[in-house]
Amino acid sequence: MTVKTAWVFPGQGSQKLGMGADLLETEVGQAKFAQAAEILGWSVPETCQGDEEKLSQTLYTQPSLYVIESILVDLLRHGSQSPDLVAGHSLGEYVALYAAGVLDFTTGLKLVKRRAELMNQAAGGTMAALMGFKREDLLAKIAETPDVVLANDNSAAQVVISGTPEAVDEVLSAVKTKRSVKLKVSGAFHSHLMAPAAAEFSQILEEIEFHEAKVPVLSNVEPIPTTDSTVLKERLQKQMTGSVRWLEISLELPNQGINRVVEVGPGQVLTGLIKRTCEGLELVNISSVADLAT
Repeated sequence: MTVKTAWVFPGQGSQKLGMGADLLETEVGQAKFAQAAEILGWSVPETCQGDEEKLSQTLYTQPSLYVIESILVDLLRHGSQSPDLVAGHSLGEYVALYAAGVLDFTTGLKLVKRRAELMNQAAGGTMAALMGFKREDLLAKIAETPDVVLANDNSAAQVVISGTPEAVDEVLSAVKTKRSVKLKVSGAFHSHLMAPAAAEFSQILEEIEFHEAKVPVLSNVEPIPTTDSTVLKERLQKQMTGSVRWLEISLELPNQGINRVVEVGPGQVLTGLIKRTCEGLELVNISSVADLAT
């Protein structure tokens, strides 16, 4: 049987204190961390080994994940590994575009840095994760409640809603769930409340050259594989206010003949979601040099 592999990249929420420490032992890691420090003005390794509260701040989380996941991509390539398709969850989509050759490392990091700054400034909203619910009840309540949206459609049994605190509370009080939890975020990410930040970021994106992708990319806002640079830019411009349609991305993997999924980055969030959505896929997690060796 032909093995077709997808690389998937986690986003904010997957960060872990101590992540990427062993990447400093590699030449690729040392070079990329040095490049990142020049762009960011701070050290990714020091931040990741330092204070958990600081690492969980959007300003530091997003660039740190981008840098670490990009180094892992480089190390996989050095080991003669390559994907047949890529996708990333929210921030992870930027690493997917790097892995597909759409953006170079420094361009991607500069975008992620500005994205993190704009998202960090977008105060006033909130997000909540819901587990175990009747989808039709949830969607109906969201439809009738102003200022709240389905932000992350992660799996049949797990979603994230985003909006004003009042609107999110109204949905949580009306919809029966097995569990719900407010997320520690600075704003209502992936909702219309991010429109001012998204408008500013869109102007920045307009000036960036996107290259044709070397492998198809499944975008968050439109999980239809493409290598077209213009389409990929248009989709990324919608990402800050659009929903992360991860359930659809997961379902599309077997449709594209994918039978092996490699989650590149800390944690096992995405492979966990894919496992609950699709049967029969080989799932692999790469978060360290040791994982690469095996």
